[in-house]
Amino acid sequence: MKRITLFAVATLVLTPLLHSDEAGKSIFNGKDLTGWKAPEGNIWWLAEDGILKVRSGPDQKGSVLWTEEEFSDFDVTLDFKFGEGTIDSGVHLKSEDQIQIGISGSLKRDMTASPYIPGKGYPVEAEGVKELLKMDDWNTLKIEVRGSTYTSYLNGKKVMTYTSESGKEKGPIGLQLHAKRNMSIDFRNIRLAEKE
Repeated sequence: MKRITLFAVATLVLTPLLHSDEAGKSIFNGKDLTGWKAPEGNIWWLAEDGILKVRSGPDQKGSVLWTEEEFSDFDVTLDFKFGEGTIDSGVHLKSEDQIQIGISGSLKRDMTASPYIPGKGYPVEAEGVKELLKMDDWNTLKIEVRGSTYTSYLNGKKVMTYTSESGKEKGPIGLQLHAKRNMSIDFRNIRLAEKE
């Protein structure tokens, strides 16, 4: 009985440690924008208490916060929480290709976890998002990037796979604040695992 109890305790303690690197390394330290290229005259991106807070400015000028480092194949995982206004954000993947978070300006509806490809719009739509998306709480978005193939998971469920013709071999990751929107969104636990 003691062996079983000891094994159970050891499993509970060690399992999180064994899987702690699955999501990769943190690329946001929660205190400042180290490792990211803040736009000139930054008034939109603020790191505070472990949260990256994104807010529209008075002139509703858009911006993208890019990583300083470039990546090829990777998994990026982050938590996001909708704030106020019409949320139109996304994650840029090595280029202008992105995975949408929030309302599409062109479609006027939520396209979270779907790819937005310049010149093509939304070639596919993520499935089951309406049932998975938490409007008033934190959501987890994981994006797998293998070459120009993107697979997104929302709150642990696979919702989309798409292969882009315009993807780049290597590039930075960006977080978007769309122009001409009065909006706020928060991010936390931004992690990246490079793949071979």
